Amino acid sequence: MMDYYLDYYADNLSGLRLKKCYDVAPVRFQQYLGAEIDFAKSRMKSGDAVLDLGCGYGRIAFALSAKAGRVVGIDTAAGSIELASELARGVSNCEFSVMDAGNLSFPESSFDVVFCLQNGICAFGVSRRKIVDEALRVTRGGGRAIFTSYTSEFWPHRLEWFEAMHKHGLIGEIDYQESKDGVIYCKDGHQSGIMTESEFRASCEIDGSGLMVTEFDRSCLAFELTKKTTA
Repeated sequence: MMDYYLDYYADNLSGLRLKKCYDVAPVRFQQYLGAEIDFAKSRMKSGDAVLDLGCGYGRIAFALSAKAGRVVGIDTAAGSIELASELARGVSNCEFSVMDAGNLSFPESSFDVVFCLQNGICAFGVSRRKIVDEALRVTRGGGRAIFTSYTSEFWPHRLEWFEAMHKHGLIGEIDYQESKDGVIYCKDGHQSGIMTESEFRASCEIDGSGLMVTEFDRSCLAFELTKKTTA
């Protein structure tokens, strides 16, 4: 499964193709994207060191850079990192690297906030517990690791976005017969699921960390883990 996700995004949804996916997003989906960024900013302090997991071409990282002291974006798709690095020219506090979210090369306690937004935890194709473990490892004491997924009621708007992406030749046709229970299946093998609060608690809750769940915009669930400060 991991190799599939790495290959699919690297081969089909990286760089300018990934950017176009967001350019063609319908109005309601654009509203969600903006609301998610506003939420992320609300969970930061000015000058924070921020890590963006699955950063793509830097859409979220650039939006957060005005408030952050430093933003680092990582992604496994080299094409996306190349585009992000090009777009980052002149943005002094943003940097991007090809890296696996489940095997981060940063030292412990490197960041104030770690974000895994836009349903990234369901898209990486690796152990969700491993992603959470790594995010918390590189988070400083008192800092936050925040993951988001879609709400179930946002289903029709997700379908509308996938239809728009297919119309522009970016992904395969939706398999409507198979798509259900929060998972959209495409006939080219691409798929996108969601994570509920109970699923997050079952697969990702970490001992010694507090979990706060926030729903916003009738589109998104945010799972926020605060790392305890060691004595």
